[in-house]
Amino acid sequence: MKRTDVLWITTLVLGWIFDFLFWKHGVGINFAIYAVLCLAGGFLVLGMNGIRPSWKSLLVLLPILFFAAMTFIRLEPMSMFLSGAFTLGLMGVLAVTFLGGRWAWYSLSDYVANFARLAGSLFARPLIFLVESRKQVQAAGQAGESGGAARARWKRVWAILRGILIAVPVVAIFAALLSSADVVFAQRLHDFTRLFRLENLPEYIFRAVYILIGAYALAGILLHAALKSKDEKLLGMDKPLVPAFLGFTEATVVLGAVVLLFGAFVIIQFQYFFGGQTNIGVQGYTFSEYARKGFGELVAVAFFSLLLFLGLSAIAKRQSPAQRWTFSGLGLGMVALVGIILVSAFQRLLLYEAAYGSSRLRMYTHVFMIWLGALLAVVVVLDILRRERFFAFAALVASLGFAATLMLANVDGAIVRENVARAAAGESLDVAYLASLSSDAVPAMVQAFQSPTVPARTREAVGAALACRSSLVKPPKKSDWQAFTLSRFWADSAFSSVQGSVDNYYVHQDEYHIRVDSPQGDTFNCIDYSGD
Repeated sequence: MKRTDVLWITTLVLGWIFDFLFWKHGVGINFAIYAVLCLAGGFLVLGMNGIRPSWKSLLVLLPILFFAAMTFIRLEPMSMFLSGAFTLGLMGVLAVTFLGGRWAWYSLSDYVANFARLAGSLFARPLIFLVESRKQVQAAGQAGESGGAARARWKRVWAILRGILIAVPVVAIFAALLSSADVVFAQRLHDFTRLFRLENLPEYIFRAVYILIGAYALAGILLHAALKSKDEKLLGMDKPLVPAFLGFTEATVVLGAVVLLFGAFVIIQFQYFFGGQTNIGVQGYTFSEYARKGFGELVAVAFFSLLLFLGLSAIAKRQSPAQRWTFSGLGLGMVALVGIILVSAFQRLLLYEAAYGSSRLRMYTHVFMIWLGALLAVVVVLDILRRERFFAFAALVASLGFAATLMLANVDGAIVRENVARAAAGESLDVAYLASLSSDAVPAMVQAFQSPTVPARTREAVGAALACRSSLVKPPKKSDWQAFTLSRFWADSAFSSVQGSVDNYYVHQDEYHIRVDSPQGDTFNCIDYSGD
């Protein structure tokens, strides 16, 4: 890398921007801004050094920008966590495959190995690069190639320092005169000089240290992308990491036994999968007991079935086409049965929601089951096509799909709509739970509160949830633009349209409880006290 000055200046500027965007500010649009600036700075540094990325690596930019944008569009906790995690993770993928672009061919081992190398570069690469650069400069100086240029550079630096030393007293004199002439200017100058008070020194030292650490880490990532991202030796491409050692007979016995077990389970329980409450009652189970029991275990069965098939596929010997087709056929049968089991788990979860209402965990489980089933099917297809190496790519796509589905579906808004519809059908509405949701839920609550098709009793409860949330949630400072989110902006805009009606609710708090009284005289808890 020839333009080392661009590298260090850019990383230091990015370190300072991190401090400006995040010091004493919550997470909001600042995360997306910083992610985009890091990408732009990285492309600038590498481009000015003549380093061009593989077009296949550039494909990763699309999901990076999507998840970065979601960090200030959604405030539901899981969506926030996944958007931030996938933004950083995919930026790591871009760094380790910048020149080679073979990320779609990576196995799980490749991802682990390359991210370990990236972590090593983050800590050691800038130091190694500085040592090597110093050696090159010394060698060039001994050869007489750039000694004059180096001396000229230092001469300019010393000239600038001398100019600063001369300018300081001159500026101080003029500043004093201008302060005496204008009170407003004097106040602004006083506010500025407060930054240099001695009591602020520990804070400035701490901030300077983490700015330098951040710049160092960014330099390590950029140097890894420039120097170590082309030599992508894919693990297990020519020779498996773990040679197949389990005999075909043993593998088919294990897989066949699992298929028989799943088949028996499906046949015996088939009437209960789709028979509804009538068949449940015959066996002595109540509606709520059936709804509550088993769906977690069934999801676990599906997940461990995936691990079992992947493990057997990696270690089982299949020397002839007949053996390969037999093994794949058993895998296909297992996936079909697991698909039925997942449908059963899905129905049980729907029954559970009908009895107790929707929640975040139940929404996560719904979406997870769909993507797990799709991943299972893809894994068997990859085994039939003998493209097992692409399992990591399929798992990555399924993970991205799971996260994107949660964000696009708006988990908290969907919970409000489902629970309001359930309450409109005659069930109770958990006001405290609605009040605890993020600002993603507020537009859906306002829509239900204003809807003439929602029963008055349900609208009253939704209004109580809005009143509770208005009392419990403290808005960020208006000057804190770094923490701006569209979710909070949409929530405030929606709430302003009903604020006059919500103000008719009375929120009161004692030593132990926070409650709200509706205009109709009903009282609702703002917090769930069932654990008291």
